[in-house]
Amino acid sequence: MKLFVIGFGSGEKKHMTQQAVSALQQSDLVIGYTTYIEILKKDFPDLHYLATPMRKEIDRCKMAVQETLKNQTVALVSSGDSGIYGMAGILLEIVHEMQMENQIEIEIVPGITAASLAASVLGAPLMHDFAVISLSDLLTPLELIYKRIVCAAQADFVICLYNPKSRTRTEYLAQATDLIMQYQSPDTPVGIVRNAGRTDQTVWMTTLRKLKNQPVDMFCIVIIGNSQSYFQKQEQKIYMITPRGYPL
Repeated sequence: MKLFVIGFGSGEKKHMTQQAVSALQQSDLVIGYTTYIEILKKDFPDLHYLATPMRKEIDRCKMAVQETLKNQTVALVSSGDSGIYGMAGILLEIVHEMQMENQIEIEIVPGITAASLAASVLGAPLMHDFAVISLSDLLTPLELIYKRIVCAAQADFVICLYNPKSRTRTEYLAQATDLIMQYQSPDTPVGIVRNAGRTDQTVWMTTLRKLKNQPVDMFCIVIIGNSQSYFQKQEQKIYMITPRGYPL
């Protein structure tokens, strides 16, 4: 009885690791959030699937454990990396709570997270120390999120923002921008990638001063440079670069 916890990257098969593809193909059943299941069905139409709605992570994990106990190989899937805002952590907690650690084999399969994909599209903005912070306060108090943003800005980290804005969280990005500008220049480069790695991917550059007025939503990754980051134009393309500090 084996349970894979798989991060499948952006959803495009070219961004899946060979390990993720192999694990999916070994699985008798694939369980995941409805949107993710629909993405996987395009490239893996012959697999058997069970889908659950958004915010049903605990139910999804319990379902995966229960199905594995039926002597099946099960894949619990999420986009990006399974251990970065993915399902790996909650699954391990649920397995412990259910006292099933010794009854099923768990293998966590990493994937390309949105930060890496977005960075590759923008150029090289994450070449030095960086912090990844989610602006969703569903599971983290907003005050703590803002504290982390302030600390990252003070320490001159490149800051990568997940979940920057939703229909209900319309002001968090603007507030975060104001906090960062207390420690970083308003002209700090910012790169934004929407639907990173997918066919409808869009990319644009701006500055910290202009960030709060950008058409950002939940499908965007926002990368805010540090004090050394800059834009570099090469032919018809603009790259965002954060130098590591190598002497040239």
